[in-house]
Amino acid sequence: MRNYFLLLFFIVIGSSIQAQENAMSASEITSFKEKVIATAKTTKTIKTDFVQYKHLDFLANDVKTSGKMVFKAPNLVKWEYTNPYKYSVIFKEDQLLINDGGTKSKVDIGNSKLFKKLNQLIVNSVKGNMFNDADFTVSFFKSSKYNKAVFIPKDKKIASYIASFELLFNKNDAQVYEVKMIEPSQDFTRIIFSNRDLNNTVDDSIFSN
Repeated sequence: MRNYFLLLFFIVIGSSIQAQENAMSASEITSFKEKVIATAKTTKTIKTDFVQYKHLDFLANDVKTSGKMVFKAPNLVKWEYTNPYKYSVIFKEDQLLINDGGTKSKVDIGNSKLFKKLNQLIVNSVKGNMFNDADFTVSFFKSSKYNKAVFIPKDKKIASYIASFELLFNKNDAQVYEVKMIEPSQDFTRIIFSNRDLNNTVDDSIFSN
């Protein structure tokens, strides 16, 4: 099942060519968090294209995939890969709905604390609002091009999947435009969003398998 996304889509992400970064001051952190939280509160739906780069140490080139992501408040998320293969995963309540090239399956995550936490991570990272999560140590950085929040998991189970988790925010609108996840092995996945459409109608049928 495509690496079980594959075990959660989220053990992914690469490194971008980044501008010079500096740590934010306490006042800058407060201002930045307020802006991001205000933006997240007004975000009811998101439709966006994405490109994902999966870096594996034993491969010469990163694996590139692309598709569309749809979010609807409070917690519906669909990742639909369209190139180079057809694959989708829907996070809906306590279930993962998977469609692997027409082969459909359902995974109950209701009794798994780890899966619930990863699902919560996905929803909050899409919205950009993760700052009050007690399971992470958070550091904040700035550059001329973006603001960045770096999350280090405190929970050992989560840390066994994710070494760190980074969100890059546009400086103008405080929207997440890049997500990066680094595994303990230092393999990573990087997802870049583009053509974002906010707060337009999203039908619930989109989140059916």
